[in-house]
Amino acid sequence: MNTTSLKYDDVNVGDQLPELAIPLTRTLIVSTAIASRDYQDVHHDPGLAQQRGSPDIFMNILTTNGLVGRFITDWAGPNALLKAVRIRLGAPNYPGDTMTITGAVTRKEAGEIEVGLKGSNQLGDHVIGTVVLALPDAPTGKTVKQQAKQNKKSKKKDKKKGRRT
Repeated sequence: MNTTSLKYDDVNVGDQLPELAIPLTRTLIVSTAIASRDYQDVHHDPGLAQQRGSPDIFMNILTTNGLVGRFITDWAGPNALLKAVRIRLGAPNYPGDTMTITGAVTRKEAGEIEVGLKGSNQLGDHVIGTVVLALPDAPTGKTVKQQAKQNKKSKKKDKKKGRRT
């Protein structure tokens, strides 16, 4: 896990992110479904999951989405801003397997970085997608004069609302 955020200028198209291997325990699958308020029985009841045609309980999409976010912020650091997460699910994540997420920087422009990623298990690709992020020092595309004007407007609004600047 990266405890300091990457710098925009240190990131290049083609950079490989460190692989993240996630053991898929029954506890992880059940607890994250409950934490995300997904009480669908296929995520916590093996018997009912089997009645519905699944060999066992399986991970919900909200958990997958959270793990994708973790993968990006473990690499980019805690101050990275995730601007867009676009994922597609494939093979289910069942208990007893491991999902390994890999990715690479596919685009860098106008202050944004795009990472293409894939999370795979024994059955194949569980998740494929892209994440667009910004780093704290990324260029905004505005001139210094435009940024100063925006900052001045923000301070005036804060003052009107009684906030300290």
